[in-house]
Amino acid sequence: MIKIGQKAPQFCALNQDDIEISSNDIQGHWLVLYFYPKDLTPGCTTQACDFTQEKEEFDNMDTIIFGVSPDDPAKHRKFIKKKSLTLTLLSDTDKKMCEDYGVWRLKKFMGKEYMGVIRSTFIINPDNIIVAFWENVKVKNHIEEVKTKLKQLQESKTI
Repeated sequence: MIKIGQKAPQFCALNQDDIEISSNDIQGHWLVLYFYPKDLTPGCTTQACDFTQEKEEFDNMDTIIFGVSPDDPAKHRKFIKKKSLTLTLLSDTDKKMCEDYGVWRLKKFMGKEYMGVIRSTFIINPDNIIVAFWENVKVKNHIEEVKTKLKQLQESKTI
């Protein structure tokens, strides 16, 4: 189980352009890592569009945003093109990242149980420490919550 204050699990995954992205590549930056169930579904689309809309503000806070789902890079490309997204989406087809971050779990829908991604968001500081996270995210107003928390964390960090 992920806890605030612990080192973030390392990752290496393909982005939408089939380029390997490693957590080692982005050390020294703030990271918002959000996990979502599936490209081109209503809640996931809203969330990705909301992050895209606020991307410049996150960029100004030296923060990288990665969306992660079990979809493959080709599906990510289709999602990005169709919705004009400016985010980097990581493909976790083997669900290793989802498992490492504890978001691949048993879900229930209409009386059926199945394994799936629990919509979750993590803020990871430049020292690769998890400093905030949300589980079972409700999409509405979530990006505002993340921005507010990120600002608080950055302001409280003594240099």
